[in-house]
This record gives sequence, C-alpha cells and structure tokens, in this order.
Amino acid sequence: MLSLEEGTLLVRTARRTIETYLRERRKPSAPKVPPKLREPRGVFVTLIKGGELRGCIGHPLPTTPLIDAVIDSAISSATRDPRFPPMVPEELTEVEVEVSALTKPEPIKVKTPREYPEHVVIGRDGLIVECGGYAGLLLPQVAVEWGWDSEEFLSQTCLKAGLPPDSWLDKDVQIRKFSAQVFREKGPRGEVEERKLTEKT
Repeated sequence: MLSLEEGTLLVRTARRTIETYLRERRKPSAPKVPPKLREPRGVFVTLIKGGELRGCIGHPLPTTPLIDAVIDSAISSATRDPRFPPMVPEELTEVEVEVSALTKPEPIKVKTPREYPEHVVIGRDGLIVECGGYAGLLLPQVAVEWGWDSEEFLSQTCLKAGLPPDSWLDKDVQIRKFSAQVFREKGPRGEVEERKLTEKT
C-alpha cells in the first residue's frame, strides 16, 4: 500500500512531467523517490477536464519502476491517447491528474465462464480481457463511475478489447483482475486525495 504522501508525489510528478513535455518538448528525469516508488508496478495516468475524460494510458504490467512508468504514462496520456487530440499548454489549468497504482494482474479461476461475475467485486477489481491477439483493460473506478454490475463490467471490458460483449462466456477468453490505489487532484493543481472506489466521485 502507498501512503497519501507517496501518492501525492506520483501525481505531482505526473503533472510536472506533462507541463515540461508540453512546454519544452522534453521528458524530465525522474525525481529522487523512496525505494517503494522504484519497485516495478503497473500504473495508469488519467486526465480529467470539466468532469470528462481527457486521456488515459498506462502500463498494465509491473515491468517498469513505478516512478518511471508514471513519467512515461503521463506523456502518453497527454499526447498519445488516440481518442483525443494532443494536449496544449493552455489546458494545464483545466485538467485534473489522477494516478492509479496497480497490483499485479491475476487470472480469475472458475470452473465455468458463467461463474466470472461472482468473482468480480465492483469498486475493488479492475479487469483485463484477452483473446486471439485482442486485449482490453478497464480500471476499477470505471465500473463505479458508470454504475455497472459485474456482468456489465465484464461485457464492457470485452468491448474495450474489440470483442463482442458476451465474449467473457467463451472458454478461450482469458480474464484477469487487479486492484488499484487511486490518487487524484481536487481540481487542477489542487490538493491530492486518495479516492475510495466504493463511491462515485
């Protein structure tokens, strides 16, 4: 578990990275951080503008030191999310930064695919669906924000992977889950808080 201080450091690093990249077109070096923030972990950086998604990209797997993954994900979220045009410096005062530090994804073990919904807890679990070269990931907070139940969450993750929504019933589909600690600014450049995912915020 990360402390609020550590989470705040990650969010501040993400914001500083985006500001540096947009204004100077360079990737800043990583700051000195506690050893825990140099351990390999998955992470996503999410940008919110006016209550709407403005970018979200990350590293699903723990293959990179957390602080380095935050820096890389921050730049990608701001400039490489194919759903949005690249951010411009003028948006920096309008965007809130959110960092989700992930646990290692683990396969959901079931006897039959119909049991999957019983093993997915809304507000705790994020999902990864993979099949035949297709893959999709949704963070735990997405299901909370949209008010989905576990079946809807599974279906929406299939859609994110480019698969039919009922693909989670296919025995060839692999489904993994993970949890996340989510730290987010209260308004652009505001104080950082840890989000409690059981409630919509």
